[in-house]
Amino acid sequence: MMRAARHRHPLLTAAMALSAALALAHATAHAAQSGTARASSAAQAVRGFQFAVIGHPLQHGRDEAALKRAIAEASQADAAFVVATGIKAANEACSDKLYSQRHALLNESAQPMIVSLAGSDWTACLNSAGRSNAIERLNRLRELFYVDGESLGARHLTVTRLSSTAKFRSYAENAHWEYGKVLFATINLPANNNHFRAEAGRNSEYEDRLVANRAWLHRLFMLAERQKMHGLVLFSDGDPRVTEEEGFSLLSSFKTKQDGFAEVRKQIRSMAEKYKGKVLLIDAQRGATAAGEPAIQWRGNVGHLNMSADWAEVQVAPGAAALFTIKGGGAEAQQ
Repeated sequence: MMRAARHRHPLLTAAMALSAALALAHATAHAAQSGTARASSAAQAVRGFQFAVIGHPLQHGRDEAALKRAIAEASQADAAFVVATGIKAANEACSDKLYSQRHALLNESAQPMIVSLAGSDWTACLNSAGRSNAIERLNRLRELFYVDGESLGARHLTVTRLSSTAKFRSYAENAHWEYGKVLFATINLPANNNHFRAEAGRNSEYEDRLVANRAWLHRLFMLAERQKMHGLVLFSDGDPRVTEEEGFSLLSSFKTKQDGFAEVRKQIRSMAEKYKGKVLLIDAQRGATAAGEPAIQWRGNVGHLNMSADWAEVQVAPGAAALFTIKGGGAEAQQ
C-alpha cells in the first residue's frame, strides 16, 4: 500500500502544479484584461468627447422642418448624446397628437436624445373653455417623454430623475447623467419669467417647482463636488442669468421685482463660487454674436452658451485649460 501511494504521489504533484499554473494564467489574463479596460477608459477621458445641443429651432415662427434638420445634423455628429430643448412653438397646438408626433421625431435620433422642456411646450396651453390647463399639459408631457430612466434615441443613455425621490415624484423632467467625469443635468426653467404669475393665488405651480428646483440644484452641486467632477452642465429653457436691467447678473444683485429667476440665480451664483470645477449654463434663448456663431461667455468658473444657431456641438477636454469649447454646429443663425 505504501509503495502504491509513493508511485501515485508524483502524478498528484504534477496535477496540482498544472492546476496552479492554469489558475495563475487565468488570474494574469483577467488582470491584463481589467488593466486594458481601465487604460481604455482613461484614454477616452484624456481624448475627451463631444455632445450636441439643439437650441429650440421652432422659435420665431419656424416649422417642424427646422427641428427635423437640426436632429438629423446633430445625429450625424460624433456626439456622445444630444440635448434638445423644446418640442413645439408657442403658437402650435397643445394636443396629445402633436406631443406624440414630436416624441416619435425626437426618438429617431441616432444618438441618445435627452429632451429638456421649454415653456412654449406647456405654459400657454388652454382648454376648450379658454382657461389655462398648463399643469395638466405639463403632466401629460411627463407621462409621454419621461416614462423611465432612459433617454430617447436609437441608443439609450441611463439617467437619474428627480422623480426617483418620493418628495418630488412629479418632477421627472429634471434628470442628470455622468459622462467623462462631467455631470450633466436638465432643469425645468420656462423662459417666460420661470412661469411666474403676477395674479394673486395663481402661483402654486411656480412655487412648488421652485422648491423642487432648489433641492435639485443642491443635489447636483453636492454630487459634482463629492465625485470630483471636472464640470457641471445645466440645460434649461430660460436663461437664469439675465434680467432686463442687468444682463449677465450672476455676480451682481438683482433689482427687478417679481423676477421669476431671482432665487435660482442667487443659488447658482452661491454654489458655483464654492465649486472647484467649471459650471456651464446652456439655455434655448438665442443671442447674437459678432460672427453669428454659438459662443461661450465666461465669468470666473461660470460659462454661458450663447445659442446663435439651430444646434451646436461642444467639445469636452478633461484636464485641458479650456474644459468646454464649441467644436461645430450649424443650420440657420438667428434671423
